[in-house]
Amino acid sequence: MLKETKTYGPMMRRLAAEWLTPFGHPLFRKPSQWAERFKPAAGSEAEGEVPPVLEQGIGLARAALLRKQNSEDGYWSADLRADTTLESDTIMLLYFLGRGDSPKIRRLANFILDQQNADGGWPIFRNGPSEISASVKAYWALKFAGHSPEETCLSRARKRISELGGIHRVNTYSKFYMALFGVYDWRGVPSIPPEIMLFPNWFYFNLYELSAWTRSIVVPLSVIWSERPKAVCPDHARLDELFPDSRRFIPLGEAMPPHDFLSWTNFFLLWDQLLKSMEGRGGHWIRAWALRLAEDWMLERLHDSDGLGAIFPGIVNTLMAMKALGYPDSDPRLREQLAVLERLEIDRGQSLEMQPCHSPVWDTAIAVIALAESGLDRKHPALVRAVDWLLSKEIRRPGDWRFTNPVGPVSGWAFEFNNAFYPDIDDTAMVLLALRHVELGEESTQAREKACLRSLHWLLSMQSREGGWAAFDKDNTKLIFTKIPFADHNAVIDPPDADITGRVLELLGTIGYDESYPVVRSAVEFLRREQEGDGSWYGRWGVNYIYGTWQVLRGLAAVGQDMDEPWVQRAADWLSSVQRPEGGWGETCATYHDPSLKGRGPSTPSQTAWALMGLMAAGRVDAPAVERGVEWLLSSQRADGTWEEVEFTGTGFPKVFYLEYTLYRDYFPLLALGQFQNELKKAAGEERK
Repeated sequence: MLKETKTYGPMMRRLAAEWLTPFGHPLFRKPSQWAERFKPAAGSEAEGEVPPVLEQGIGLARAALLRKQNSEDGYWSADLRADTTLESDTIMLLYFLGRGDSPKIRRLANFILDQQNADGGWPIFRNGPSEISASVKAYWALKFAGHSPEETCLSRARKRISELGGIHRVNTYSKFYMALFGVYDWRGVPSIPPEIMLFPNWFYFNLYELSAWTRSIVVPLSVIWSERPKAVCPDHARLDELFPDSRRFIPLGEAMPPHDFLSWTNFFLLWDQLLKSMEGRGGHWIRAWALRLAEDWMLERLHDSDGLGAIFPGIVNTLMAMKALGYPDSDPRLREQLAVLERLEIDRGQSLEMQPCHSPVWDTAIAVIALAESGLDRKHPALVRAVDWLLSKEIRRPGDWRFTNPVGPVSGWAFEFNNAFYPDIDDTAMVLLALRHVELGEESTQAREKACLRSLHWLLSMQSREGGWAAFDKDNTKLIFTKIPFADHNAVIDPPDADITGRVLELLGTIGYDESYPVVRSAVEFLRREQEGDGSWYGRWGVNYIYGTWQVLRGLAAVGQDMDEPWVQRAADWLSSVQRPEGGWGETCATYHDPSLKGRGPSTPSQTAWALMGLMAAGRVDAPAVERGVEWLLSSQRADGTWEEVEFTGTGFPKVFYLEYTLYRDYFPLLALGQFQNELKKAAGEERK
């Protein structure tokens, strides 16, 4: 576990990383004029004609965003919304904890009812089709809340669940919760034995070959798998009517996608059967050892963090695991996790909504960039407070990334308020970009310089062998593990992706790196390999190809790539080709399920902004598509300076879990309009010369 960093070998590696210059390796060679690189980026000095309607729109958007800043601490954080599985899981958790009389249950159920589709099911993104796991969970949660199966809402839901394949088609985690309450047979649930904690880090399969979020989910589930606490399912909440054939489970192979007889899927299915056959047959001291390691792992990662991984599934599963291990309700650690969960609640009056986590670091960094690029004075108190807050959130303790990158320095930023073990590359790059946009006092400037050096070295050390960057880990790429039966959340590994790599390149180019540096050359080659045939790039963390293509184009432009090259212009051509007739851009989450839908969906402010910034990065500032896109943004802006955005444009786990960032509709359009304004001023200045 992380306590091993106290041993001699890791200690020496840490000292070497801290005392040797981070730029001694050729990959980390400093760009010229290094001392100037982290000073505030200058705004456009040119004075040119800016259409009054553009200037007015920017001013309104800027004022609206400033109003949403936390006045005390200086950060931005707004509601982060997902699907109804969160509310359903919360109801189940309350019953599991013996709190079935909580008044929250009725309010959670009200929210679930509000999200029901016309066909009776529930979607995993707004305006999306009904999905089987979300629908079964919602149906069950409503029964827990006291709704009768004869009610119209549940009879319609039952019909839709049957049309979607029935209860046996739900995902692993849904089956896990049903087995806890005795409504599903454990034989139909993939094994997650705690013995996974016993594999050493050098072994081909070990805990750290799974993605960071998977670790946060499955380690507490492994405790639950072992202990199998008896949760009482009240008679009114049983699901007998969803088992028309009376089967309380189906073989795992029947629930998984089609596969060949000689396949890794069948290999893992055989292992699953073996593990199940061994349950309860001796080896108690090994199981006890594994359980203790799992418990220690969980508890250690609760320090300086808002729950395990600071994400909803990790928090819920940790609470269940602690109860399975016998923690009393009075235990301060259990009570703290309950408090963390409560902080994810959104009070809707008669209903109660749950957030998957908070996103203050991400939101604050982008808000700072948007405000500065739109012309706000770079000494403005709002920007200074925001940057001071961001600097206070730098992580200065080793995290799980250390197991695959033992010589990297300790630095980086996480997504949430507190998540000390999981800084991520995307947030760290965005924060570093934000830090360059603000003029600070001498003391804060020095703190910024030190933080920038530490975190830049960490970013560079996290580059994968393939040349790109992933979210949390380095070289977490073993595709074989996607065949594990419990891996149906579609994110069991964390390979490098195009959008994060593009963002890191944007940062590197901004501070002076170009293709003369090996770190940049290998990243550009990675992006060339990842490009789709039509010129677009897949977006892992935002919906979808518009997001990926925008960010890659910005990164390529920043490092000095020739944007006139055919492979680059193909990307710009694709963006132009998917512009909607009204001038905006939109893309539905359904593109992850059906790539033929790429670039199609109702126009949204955030996706329109991404497309505009991608086209401008490709040198098409004067293109009719850009003019029409800007006009659409300005015409759809509301009187208070904000925009309306109904669609989900954020991605958690593709095909499984999507997000609505409620600030995307505000700061991304402002950023796009601000950059368009700067391009107009730049062009006017060049004309005068």
